[in-house]
This record gives sequence, C-alpha cells and structure tokens, in this order.
Amino acid sequence: MFKKVLEYAGEYRKLTYASIIVVMLGVAASVLPFLFAWQIITPLLGYGEMDVSYVCLRILAIGVCGILYALLYVKGLQMSHRAAYHILKNIRASLQKKMESQPLGTIQEKGVGVIKKMFVDDIESIELLLAHALPEGISNVAVPVFVFIAMFFADWKLALLSLLSLPLGFVAMGVMYKQGTGKVGAYYGAAQKMNGTIVEYINGMEVVKVFNRDGESYRRFETDVKNYRDFTLDWYKVCWPWMALYNSLIPCIALFTLPVGAWFVLKGWSNLADLALVLCMSFGIGAPLLRSLSFLSTMPQVNYKIESLEALMSAPPLKQTPKVFSGKNHDISFENVRFDYQEGAAEGGNASAAEISGREKKKQDTEVLHGISFTAKEDSLTALVGESGSGKSTLAKLLVHFYDVTGGAVKIGGQDVRDMSIEALNREISYVSQEQFLFNMSLYDNILLGKPDATREEVLAAAEKAQCMEFLARLEKGIDTMAGDGGKQLSGGERQRISLARAILKDAPVVVLDEATAFMDPENEEKMNAAIAEVIQGKTVIVIAHRLHSIVAADKICVLQSGQLAGEGTHEELLKDCPAYQKLWAAAEGSARWSVSAQEKDFAMEGGFA
Repeated sequence: MFKKVLEYAGEYRKLTYASIIVVMLGVAASVLPFLFAWQIITPLLGYGEMDVSYVCLRILAIGVCGILYALLYVKGLQMSHRAAYHILKNIRASLQKKMESQPLGTIQEKGVGVIKKMFVDDIESIELLLAHALPEGISNVAVPVFVFIAMFFADWKLALLSLLSLPLGFVAMGVMYKQGTGKVGAYYGAAQKMNGTIVEYINGMEVVKVFNRDGESYRRFETDVKNYRDFTLDWYKVCWPWMALYNSLIPCIALFTLPVGAWFVLKGWSNLADLALVLCMSFGIGAPLLRSLSFLSTMPQVNYKIESLEALMSAPPLKQTPKVFSGKNHDISFENVRFDYQEGAAEGGNASAAEISGREKKKQDTEVLHGISFTAKEDSLTALVGESGSGKSTLAKLLVHFYDVTGGAVKIGGQDVRDMSIEALNREISYVSQEQFLFNMSLYDNILLGKPDATREEVLAAAEKAQCMEFLARLEKGIDTMAGDGGKQLSGGERQRISLARAILKDAPVVVLDEATAFMDPENEEKMNAAIAEVIQGKTVIVIAHRLHSIVAADKICVLQSGQLAGEGTHEELLKDCPAYQKLWAAAEGSARWSVSAQEKDFAMEGGFA
C-alpha cells in the first residue's frame, strides 16, 4: 500500500524517508530516559556504586532526552506533512488528468457528491497515512523492536516474558479488523449516498419549494443521513470493545514480566539487575508500541479509499490520438452510428452463443441510436428535429466527442473524431448547448474562454454581435461584472447570449447549436436569430430545434424518431414524403394557432377592461 502512494511522491520521496528517520530518532530519545533510570536504580540494588554527580548527570541526560524527543518528533512531523501535501497534490493532479481523458458522461454518472468526496474527503484522509501513520507508525514499531532485541541480549527468558502480552492484544486486534472490515464497504456506500443526496437537496431547493415537496424531499434527506449514522454506529459498536481490549493489553508489557520474572530471580534463574532493566525498558516501549498500533485502525479505510480512487482513475478513457485535424473539408458524416449509454460488457472470445445472444439483446434494449447515417455539408445548415428522446442531443454530443460511439463512426472531413486529439477537435467546433455554465469570474473572462489570446476589442465585438450590450449596459461594471456561481447573476437568456459570444469569438469552422434560443423570450429571439445568422455564415452548422418554424429554411432537415433516421431533405420535400415530419409540422402549426388565439384572447380582455 505504501508503494502505491509513494508512486506519487516524486521528488518528495526522499523527504518522506528523512521524516521517518527523524521521528525514529525522536522515539529513541523518548525511550532512553528509562535506560538512565535503570542506571540510577542498579546501584540501589547493590550492583555498583554511585554518588551525587552520577545521579545528577543521568537526571540531566533524562531532561535532554525529553527536549530532543519534542524537537525531533515535531521536526519529523513537519517534514512528513510537507511531503504529504505535495503527494496529495500529485494524486489530485493525476486524478484530474485521468478524468479529463474520460467521456464526460462517465463523470456525470458518478454524481457531484461522489466526485466531491473522492477529490476532497477521500484524498484528504490519505494525509493521515502519509503525514502520521507512515513516519510515526514505522518509527514507533522500529524502536520497540530494537529494544526487544537488546532485552534478549540482557536476558532472553525475561525478554520472552515481556512479549507474552502482545499475542493476546494482536488476537483482539485481528478480531476487530475482521469484523470491522466487512462493514466498511457499507459505511462508505452510505457516506457517498448521503453526500449525493445533500448536494441534490441543496441544488433542488427552489424546485422543492415551488412544488411544495418539502416533506418528501426532507424525508429522503433525513433517511440517508440516518442511514449513514446507523452504519457508522454499527461499525463502531463492532470495533470499540475489541479496540479497548487491545489498547489495554498491548502496552501492558510487564503483565507477565513482573510476577514471573520476580519468581525467576528468587529461583536464581535471572538476576535482579536484569529484571530491573527489562521492566524499565518495558515501561519505555509500551507507549510507542501502542501509538504505532493506533494507526492500524486507519488501514482498512485507507485501503478502501485508494481502491476507490484507482477504480475512478482506471475507467476506460475516451478514444483519441495525438493527431491534429487533417480532414479534407468540414463535411460532417454520421456513418451507421449506434450508441448505448449503458453499453454492456465486451464480447469475450470464449463466450457461448447463448451469452453472446443475450448481450446483443441487452444492447438492443438499451441502445438509443440505431444505425444513423447522414451527412451535413460544409457551408450549409443542417437541422435535427424530432420528439423529445429521439436522439437529437445525443448526436450532437457524439459529434463533440462527449462519448465514444458504440458502433459506426462520426467523421469531419473524412477524419474520425476518435482519430484526433480532443484539443484538435475542440479547435474545429463551437458548441452552444441548452444550458451553458458560466464560471464565477467576470463576464469578460467568461467570453474570453472562446479565444484566450483575443484582444479586448475582439471580446467586446463578439458581445455586441451576440446582442449582449443591451443587458451589459444595465450592469454597474458592464462586461467586467462577476457572473456569480454558475452565472446566477444573469437570467437564462442572458447566460445563453454570453455563451453565444464565446462561440462568436472562437470562430470555429463547425458550429453546433443545441436549442440555442431555448431561454429567449419572443421579443429577444429575433435579435438572437439575427446574431446566429451572422455567426454561422460560411460554416458547417448543425442546429437542434423544437420550433420547426425557425428551421424551415435549413439546407437539410434530418428527422429522428426513436433513435432512427425517419427522413432527410428540405422542408418541402419532407412535408411531401415524410410522415414523421408531417406529424411534427402539424403539431407545430397547431401550437402556433393556439398561441395566436391566446394572444387575441388577451387582447380582447385588455380591451374589455379599458
């Protein structure tokens, strides 16, 4: 386990080793006073002579050892903490790098609570292992081992007696770990679930209040918190009795040495001076030995946390290569694309026909895209339409490589998106989704993400093209106003326009608009459509829209139905030949008539009240 953690130590591995040596010297300094005490006791037993200077010198040595112990122990822990936090930094950086290479969907499925717990709580808890258990545990074990060896040189019979209490303590400790380890998985599972519920409860507070679901939501919150409490108490109830037992037995090294050793002296098998030495050293090593064993209670937890982190790091990465974009143009082609959010296990070479058949059936049941093929030409606008859940947004996410396709390929200019780096792909595509996240920095810096080396004039020009100036003028600091957490200082439509300004500034040859006007009110939608028209000039554009009237002029419309391509063509061609599109258009027309009727009714009511 130490080997796994120390892989992340890098240049601080030597500092970790040095901290162990310094703490070990400190522990040795804490044991030496008992040796000096024995030297004072021995003349009193008739073995040698002593005077005042003899006693004073050893008392002074005891005081010096106490000071050395404090200084060396603190210095060693200072060194171990410095090394530990650099190692934690390396673990987090490695985890971040691994996560960045994984499909975005894989990360989202884990949930904010689990990710937060892994990045913060679980990694932070490894600090106990690195800064304390490693230097203190090893040092407090090593020094007693050396002392026991010295006891054997003094009197092997008395040394054996001093070891008799240890097996009893270790048996109690073994029982505790055996019973406690079996419950640690449930304990951490309950902690993860509670974390996720707390995050969801807080994020969904507005919805809970609006729909008056306080009771139901709180009951779920309360249940998960109580489950965590119950699992924790259950774990402690199993561990604490055995923990109390071994904490009593292990440091009591004189348990057998004192009575049996005294009998040995009476029988003449050992002398009184050796018994005094063994007893003194036993009192000296009891505390270090117990201190080292106290860190063992963290071992099952640390093992579980490291395994959880490694499981997260070992998730299959997104398929990509270091290649740059080398497509011959910016035509986008979906070639027999299949996708399954919950893709089953890979087919094994030794699987039976029945097993393979079962896997195929399972994939068919969970597959959301079933062999879709079409091409979006360069310098044209292709619209994806269909009912909710038909696969429109999934296709867009496959294009920007949020996921790997289950089957088929997505290509730009003939080059598979998996045959280039994510960075190269991102340079070719601007993606504006329904809900855009704004970082808690200035609106200027949020737009600048689209092109980090852009000038202020370019950023302002992009904001103006995205129709942002109207609401920026109302803000005290204008474009330098802070967006707030997640962009909470702005409305949904305003966040959408800031996101569009990013895309305008980026000026990528491929533009994907996933319901880009979803949060627009009718009076601003016309401005937004004008801005979008300017953004998409001369580019390959894919638009996902529910409002069919906004895409009737598209060069191509692809109709999706239940994860399949039901038809493609212009608006007129689809109205003539595609029943699925005809149904969608009829619904859109009916909605438009309903809107007009509602407006006329409102107008009549206003006239009546005038």
